[in-house]
Amino acid sequence: MSQMPIVNQKVELTVADGTKMAAYVSRPKEAASHPGLLVFQEAFGVNHHIRDVADRFAREGFVAIAPELFHRTTPAGFEADYTDFPAVVPHMQAVTPENVEADARAAHDWLKSDSQVKEEEISCIGFCMGGRASFIANSAIPLRAAISFYGGGIAPALLDRTARLHGPMLFVWGGKDKHIPAEQRRAITDALTAQNKIYVNAEFSRADHGFFCDERAAYEPHSARHAWALALEFLRSS
Repeated sequence: MSQMPIVNQKVELTVADGTKMAAYVSRPKEAASHPGLLVFQEAFGVNHHIRDVADRFAREGFVAIAPELFHRTTPAGFEADYTDFPAVVPHMQAVTPENVEADARAAHDWLKSDSQVKEEEISCIGFCMGGRASFIANSAIPLRAAISFYGGGIAPALLDRTARLHGPMLFVWGGKDKHIPAEQRRAITDALTAQNKIYVNAEFSRADHGFFCDERAAYEPHSARHAWALALEFLRSS
C-alpha cells in the first residue's frame, strides 16, 4: 500500500472540566473518509517522536490526534528531554484516571465531529504512560480497538476497569523491561481472560522499555519494525 500525502495542524480542545488542551493532528491530504486514531504520549510530552508516530499513521490512512495530557500543569507545547525523567514526574502524577477519561473524551469527540473521520472506526494507541491512558480510554469510550505499548501502572490499580473495555486490545511489551514485571503483565491478561475480552499479548524478547522510540537509547529496530506491522494489522482488522 502506497503511503498518502499528509497535512498536520495544531488544535485546541475544551475538556469537560473547563481546561483547554492543545493537540497535534495529522491526516491524509485527500478529502476522503478515514479511520480515526487517538495517539497518547509518553511521559516526555507530545514531542517530535509522538508527532512522527501520528504522521506515520496518517500516511497509512488514519486521521490521528495526539492530545497534550499534561495541559493542566504545563504550557502548551511542553516537551522534556529523555534524560530528565525527574522533570516529568509531577506532571505524570497529575494525570489521574479521571483526567485521562476527560481528555480522551474531548479528543474522541473532536474526531467524531471531523468530516474526514469514520465515526464507527475510531481507535487508540499509547506508549509508556500513554499505554496506560490507552487502557483507560478503552474502558471509558466506545473505541473500535486499543493498543498499549509497555503501559505501566495498569496492574493492579486499573484492573477493575477490565469488564468495561470496549474494543479488542493489543498489548506490546519488551521482554527486558524491568519497569513492568512479568507478574503484572500476567495479571492483565488473566483479568481480560476472566472477563472474556478479546486481546493480543505480544512480548519482544530482545526489547526493553521504550524500544519503539527511535530517539531513545532503548530503541530496538527489529522489534520496533515488527511491532509497527502488528499494530497496523491489528487496527485494520479489529
